[in-house]
Amino acid sequence: MAVGTLPTSSLGAQRAGDALGYFPTPPWATRALCEWLDAELDEPMAVQTAWEPACGEMHMVRPLRERFAEVIASDVQPYGDHQLIDFPSFGWAYPKADWVITNPPFFLAESFIATAFDAAKRGVAMLVRTAFLESEGRVNGLFTANPPSYVLQFAERVVMLKGRLIRANAVDPFAEVEGRKASSATSYCWIVWLRGADGLWPGDTRLRWIKPCRARLERDSDYPDYCVLPAGPAPT
Repeated sequence: MAVGTLPTSSLGAQRAGDALGYFPTPPWATRALCEWLDAELDEPMAVQTAWEPACGEMHMVRPLRERFAEVIASDVQPYGDHQLIDFPSFGWAYPKADWVITNPPFFLAESFIATAFDAAKRGVAMLVRTAFLESEGRVNGLFTANPPSYVLQFAERVVMLKGRLIRANAVDPFAEVEGRKASSATSYCWIVWLRGADGLWPGDTRLRWIKPCRARLERDSDYPDYCVLPAGPAPT
């Protein structure tokens, strides 16, 4: 690292970032989804439940709890105060929630979506790279069998870094190049499935844009204080 050392809890997150594709979600991106759901749903979110099955260090769980009556938090990695569940392998054993909402590991996203279809009573929302939409295999498989109800494309970049949460345009103390600011060349969107009254996932995909809202929705308390330690002297 260029200028410091991650504290113990974040070292675990970085290792998970290597092994499990852990890229923490800025809470404002979850609040943007919640605002959209609150405007679109017939029944208030305040009487519904949600399950975040790849909760990591709870960065998505906290804004979900601002809106939903109850939020179940789980992950396969022991980050902290949450249930230990390997979501894609869990099957029918867990009580259903109204919603399953998460930022799944990219290489397991389709498995997470398939399990979420079983676990969610009302809807599924997955935060994915926009490139997730363009695979020939997914178009012929997942998106043909279960077309999303909505694709919510972010008009501004959602900055997600491996194993750590840094405010966009703030200096990343763990960047390989000292003084580099947190940014991203990756585009993200929410994919949303709404279950129909018949219990099925009707297909009629509509594209919507999430207009710039980061400055309005983010809070200083969203971002961890990593308490960066000074770099030690170079070995002699």
